[in-house]
Amino acid sequence: MRGAVIHAPGDVRFETLDDPKILAPSDAIIRTAVTCVCGSDLWPYRGLEPTDRAHPMGHEYVGFVEEVGADVTAVKPGQFVVGSFATSDNTCANCRNGFQSNCLNREFMSTCQAEYVRIPNAQGTLVATDEVPDEDLWPGLLAVSDVMGTGWWAAEAAEVGPGSTAVVVGDGAVGLCAVIAAKESGAERIIAMSRHASRQKLALEFGATDIVTARGDEGVALIKEMTGGTGADSVLECVGTAEAMRQALHSARPGGSVGFVGVPHEVAIDGQELFFSHVGLRGGPAPVRRYLPDLIDRVLTSRIDPGKVFDLTLPLEQVAEGYRAMDERRAIKTLLKP
Repeated sequence: MRGAVIHAPGDVRFETLDDPKILAPSDAIIRTAVTCVCGSDLWPYRGLEPTDRAHPMGHEYVGFVEEVGADVTAVKPGQFVVGSFATSDNTCANCRNGFQSNCLNREFMSTCQAEYVRIPNAQGTLVATDEVPDEDLWPGLLAVSDVMGTGWWAAEAAEVGPGSTAVVVGDGAVGLCAVIAAKESGAERIIAMSRHASRQKLALEFGATDIVTARGDEGVALIKEMTGGTGADSVLECVGTAEAMRQALHSARPGGSVGFVGVPHEVAIDGQELFFSHVGLRGGPAPVRRYLPDLIDRVLTSRIDPGKVFDLTLPLEQVAEGYRAMDERRAIKTLLKP
């Protein structure tokens, strides 16, 4: 088969790889329908995470089951399936508590920008649709496997509720999906922090009521001004940088909550400052598997359309251009078709 391999910062190649095989009775092999480049893939691409050896890339996927291990009965060959970037048995104590992304047998997917993918823990990870969805729904279902599920977790972690005011820090695919999640969770006012016109437009389409273009202290001051001097009920941090986290914590009101879902890079939190702020803080890898049945249904019934975050579609063989376009901010998120 063929797939994406990163060799060094800025160096992603489309190469011939070994076909995946069933290695454990809990495995499945899927033929990829569509996959994509994630904003988090840009960390190693930009050299902000080390690449000490060449390795495959990608953790978002939907596809058709080709083969299953002996222990897999939940899905069968020929079915269209959606899974999570973090695999789970969906039976351990952490899974039963709703945190499948912290499954005791968790494996993070990392080979999905390819024609075929081995899915560990397939019994607990994969969810099959009743029938093969129309192709125009595939992008939305692909978004559910990570960015939509992560945006949903941001809203839950930030305790967005009916009538609340929510601020979304970050205008990438996760941030835009977090706008959808905040709206679906009943937020009355959704303030998207964005400096890019195309992303602002999509945020408004998804349900944002206000746009703030400023960052840092200026951005925080505007949020305070817009919320009567106190700050927002809920802040959804969807970037992972120190600046974004600081902006999120300072934008929340006393008693408010911050949900942080951007993978932290060089983030340090002052304990004294957090203590006296009365701001709640929760985050981590999104428990996407918990949300899959609900989010799949919302996409299939056209209640939400997170697939709109894909504003560039390329054949999988042009994956390197997909990375470049996102790195240069010419694209929000690249969809790849095998």
